[in-house]
Amino acid sequence: MAKELKNFTKRSDNYSQWYNELVIKADLAEQSAVRGCMVIKPYGYAIWEKMQRQLDDMFKATGHQNAYFPLLIPKSFLSREADHVEGFAKECAIVTHYRLKADKESGGVVVDPEARLEEELIIRPTSETIIWSTFKNWIHSYRDLPLLINQWANVMRWEMRTRMFLRTAEFLWQEGHTAHATKEEALEEVRRMLDVYAEFAEEYMAMPVVKGVKSANERFAGAIDTYTIEAMMQDGKALQSGTSHFLGQNFAKAFDVKFVNKENQPEYVWATSWGVSTRLMGALIMTHSDDNGLVLPPRLAPIQVVIVPIYKDTEGLKAISDRVAPIIGELRAKGVSVKYDDADNKRPGFKFADYEVKGVPVRIAIGQRDLENETAELVRRDTLEKQSVSLVDLADRVVDELADIQKSLYNRAKAYRDARTFTVDSYDEFKQKIEDGGFFLAHWDGTTETEERIKEETKATIRCVPFDGDKTPGVCMVTGKPSAGRVLIARSY
Repeated sequence: MAKELKNFTKRSDNYSQWYNELVIKADLAEQSAVRGCMVIKPYGYAIWEKMQRQLDDMFKATGHQNAYFPLLIPKSFLSREADHVEGFAKECAIVTHYRLKADKESGGVVVDPEARLEEELIIRPTSETIIWSTFKNWIHSYRDLPLLINQWANVMRWEMRTRMFLRTAEFLWQEGHTAHATKEEALEEVRRMLDVYAEFAEEYMAMPVVKGVKSANERFAGAIDTYTIEAMMQDGKALQSGTSHFLGQNFAKAFDVKFVNKENQPEYVWATSWGVSTRLMGALIMTHSDDNGLVLPPRLAPIQVVIVPIYKDTEGLKAISDRVAPIIGELRAKGVSVKYDDADNKRPGFKFADYEVKGVPVRIAIGQRDLENETAELVRRDTLEKQSVSLVDLADRVVDELADIQKSLYNRAKAYRDARTFTVDSYDEFKQKIEDGGFFLAHWDGTTETEERIKEETKATIRCVPFDGDKTPGVCMVTGKPSAGRVLIARSY
């Protein structure tokens, strides 16, 4: 049974199948009865809760407050900002009726044709329109600004090709929406929140990211500029892991949101929006996990340490439990989440395999002979290395190991990304190398036509213009026309 639990398709054989199997076997999520939607299971949701809790603390530390806005948006609202409606029109799910009635012929139910809504409602694909219609009631004077709001919610985008966590019709996310008196303040907010996302990705997810600005073709619908963090997955593809948008005055003008400035003159406010979603779960899986299952950075692991007693009888279990109890107390006092698995419904080997698949960072096994020697076996999930450790200072040792695992996972992911990041000047070289994946730093002439050609011919897209990238002028690798600097190009999810 333990072998069956760990019997994964290898990443090198079929990366997509490996990912899907891992999501199921690690007990993170499963498909639902609704096409394109998933059920997030308790273990998967526990990881999301840790992400949510940390991000929420970071948002509040920067002055943001949580609120909640309606799931349903009047259809007319979406059409007020032309680029916005064009960007989301193909993904919208629409509510047209509000009542069903019994169908005597079939014995089922049908839509009541007399219960058609006067105005159709959109299930939110994003909330700019409903929020800005509300902000109009909240903002009157410069004294009301800045208005810094965040919402934790679900959204629906009718995706045709779905994959759990990475792209589903319904997903969980947070969306920040802020209003400012000046363009400069709004731009500062956009960058601040992107930095928050980057800090979370690197410090908590142990996932290195590239920060940059999106091309016009890739920016958020209705935005003037979109900033992004891009991460490399183990198959060499990029994953957009968080975005922060400068909306200018577009939505303020669409919903007539003005304020009276210090000179007693009316002005349109300046806007931002920013968000991350349960897509971060997919990023976490694909950045660190291996052919044995999930690998979790300790800061986001629901269970950081599991202790498994190995015993022959109830007396042996009691002796181990009594010795371990103060160690568990000491670990919890140090802020470490511990599970003591003394259940007798599974053999130790099955437990070991289960916790390995679920990515628990540290596993400790203690048998009766270990008890006599005042030792235990410690196994790190990232390396699967076994160590004999003393029970006397076990709590301190575990804390050190967890810190080292967190650091090691980041360093390993960064080394992998750096080794697969290439500077190219030839389009032929790029087309050859892109087949093996990776990040490519290349010159681009800045035109949509060239960007579309790259996408059509190679399935790669311009992920961003890196903030700290090479700004040396050159010539586009495709057209030979002048280029202001190198951009980051990759295939992506």
